[in-house]
Amino acid sequence: MSPFFVMSLLFGLTFGQTASLCAPSEYIIHVEKRECAYCLAINTTICAGFCMTRDSNGKKLLLRSALSQNVCTYKEMFYQTALIPGCPHHTIPYYSYPVAVSCKCGKCNTDYSDCVQEKVRTNYCTKPQKLCNM
Repeated sequence: MSPFFVMSLLFGLTFGQTASLCAPSEYIIHVEKRECAYCLAINTTICAGFCMTRDSNGKKLLLRSALSQNVCTYKEMFYQTALIPGCPHHTIPYYSYPVAVSCKCGKCNTDYSDCVQEKVRTNYCTKPQKLCNM
């Protein structure tokens, strides 16, 4: 193996995370409650993008710490609460959602992230829409 190849490989493994494209991104969440008359479209920011991962095909040859499957996740966030319009008095008309301030590549934390990406499209409204700009 040439010294250039070895140095390139070491550089890529060491500084690969700095080349990741993980950042806050604008996103619209659609929120409905069965009892309420309207669907609320909320403008927020989420963490989205590409994170470097290491293929685990060679896991027998590498240390476990050298293997990683990182996702773009929250570094800093806060929760905002919105009021869903058109709800009857017996219904709680509030919805709290996360707002990304900064993002990082790291392990997915199921305490505040959905770590499974499903193919089902659920982010839409079936009722008349109201826009919420927080």
